[in-house]
Amino acid sequence: MARKRKGVPIHGWLVIDKPAGMTSTQVMSRVRRLLNAEKAGHGGTLDPIATGVLPIAFGEATKTVAYAMDGAKTYRFRLRWGEQTTTDDLEGSVIATHPKRPTEDEIEVALEAFQGEISQVPPQFSAIKVDGERAYDLAREGEVFELAARIVRIDGFHLIGLPDADHADFEVECGKGTYMRSLARDLALALGTVGHITRLRRLNVGSFTLEKAISLDDLAAMDHVAAVETLLLPIETALDDIPAFALTEAEAHRLRLGQTVALLRRQDRERLDGLDYDPSGDGAVVLAVSGGKPVALARVEGAEIRPVRVLNL
Repeated sequence: MARKRKGVPIHGWLVIDKPAGMTSTQVMSRVRRLLNAEKAGHGGTLDPIATGVLPIAFGEATKTVAYAMDGAKTYRFRLRWGEQTTTDDLEGSVIATHPKRPTEDEIEVALEAFQGEISQVPPQFSAIKVDGERAYDLAREGEVFELAARIVRIDGFHLIGLPDADHADFEVECGKGTYMRSLARDLALALGTVGHITRLRRLNVGSFTLEKAISLDDLAAMDHVAAVETLLLPIETALDDIPAFALTEAEAHRLRLGQTVALLRRQDRERLDGLDYDPSGDGAVVLAVSGGKPVALARVEGAEIRPVRVLNL
């Protein structure tokens, strides 16, 4: 017999302005308790020192978390020149120092090398697994190990302020899997010095922005029902980059049962016009909708649509 979940079935997204000093999982757990939600997940982990946009998914929205995490992200951080730490942020111990403080012109020139696709080695204190163990656990135990470099995408890396000789403020637009701590570390090294992050704030994850966010304190002060009604964003918020495909009610019923929908008639093919997919390849992922409601994430394969994740709403 299946174990019954505790809580209320809520479906959708809530954007939290994460406070410093908490992990993303701790924030998610507190939000879930505040709303008495049956099921929750979060879209994109933030370091404990970081603040800003943390999307929380509830119910069927948890099936779209991977798409939220794939969205473009924007960060702001403050870099402290002249000190390298074990964690590449202010929580670690200082392990190296350097007297050089780069000038504004030197910084602007160095930023040119951090554009587009670049190779990046994640921080030793990260959640990446090494032989089945989390890197941060191994690092805390004093283990010596190496993390493989990976390719990440930097869409923009801008110097936005120089508060004093020891610090510089930056804004970064980037793709999935980019570590700001590594970016700060590598920029400092490229400038002939060392450095670490002292402040980090995420401004957006895809279409989830600070303008839509609420703090934990403000959420705690709200009535549960009011919070859900006024703040909850629809499931499809995380799917802005995925084309919608309208189904008849009969087609929607088939997808909900996990069955394939055939698109053989000419009018069916016309419905596919404008969708960006390759009939000879794996096909495009679309959001199948019916009656204005999402039905499933589905894949177009030739003259068929196959369900990938059915949304039980």
